[in-house]
Amino acid sequence: METRLKYVPPPPPPPPPASPERALRVLTARSSRPERNAGIPLDLDLVRALRINRSAVERRAATLPTRRTVKKEWQAAWLLRAITCMDLTTLQGDDTPTNVLRLCAKAQHPLRRDLVAALGVADLGLTVGAVCVYHAFVPIAVQALARSGIPVAAVSTGFPAGLSPLPQRIDEIKASAAAGAAEIDVVITRANVARASQVAMMAGADFIKTSTGKEVVNATLPVGVVMARQIRDYHERTGCAVGFKAAGGIRKAKQALEWLILMKEELGDRWLRADLFRLGASALLTDIERQLEHFVTGRYSAAHRHPMV
Repeated sequence: METRLKYVPPPPPPPPPASPERALRVLTARSSRPERNAGIPLDLDLVRALRINRSAVERRAATLPTRRTVKKEWQAAWLLRAITCMDLTTLQGDDTPTNVLRLCAKAQHPLRRDLVAALGVADLGLTVGAVCVYHAFVPIAVQALARSGIPVAAVSTGFPAGLSPLPQRIDEIKASAAAGAAEIDVVITRANVARASQVAMMAGADFIKTSTGKEVVNATLPVGVVMARQIRDYHERTGCAVGFKAAGGIRKAKQALEWLILMKEELGDRWLRADLFRLGASALLTDIERQLEHFVTGRYSAAHRHPMV
């Protein structure tokens, strides 16, 4: 499991005491998110008492895609919303500055201009929710996205395993924030999704995330249901709204719609915006563009007509 935190440099006071190992996605002072999760003291009694009915969760997840059917112009509108909630990501071992610059250009103009005109959304100023890169590329992305309003997210703390020494992980977070990252993805190990979600939120995570995207099994709807319900419980107890990010294996527009439906059903419309919901992906944008072109023209285009980088 992975989470996202906002790093806020001094002089603001620190959150209530919690182990640094439990801090997850951090949003820095540069983020446009209106409020922070200050965290609460660790409540081990609550954490240990958590129980999940796996069969009930799996049944709920199986019914979600069938509860709402969005077609035609409604589907197009939902796909446009998915774009605005996307963390456009490149986390490859062969990433280069040129690839990152091209990704940032795509982030600012995620749809081809002819599709924007045909859909009549030129006045929306459509962009993705964030660009997510390795720490080494943060300065390049920050410069490329200057004045765009798009935050840069960095994967720090020994991504993707998160097993480097704790002082080194903390130094990585500080370095990424100093380089201009508005959001930091921090990896933690977890054996129980519900308990890990609660501990992360108690520690001050502003987002909790399904996975690093580098695992055999990544974002699944049953896991999403469990995490969304922990977010709802935490919100009801503290009044603080924590965000949710689905990442890993989300490549098709249909999957994006399923995650949007999950958010609407489990958490409500407030979690259908980029300040509280993200889709970590890269190939997903290509398929969304193809679906929108089909809506406009009635024909599916080849993927090479929608290059990512």
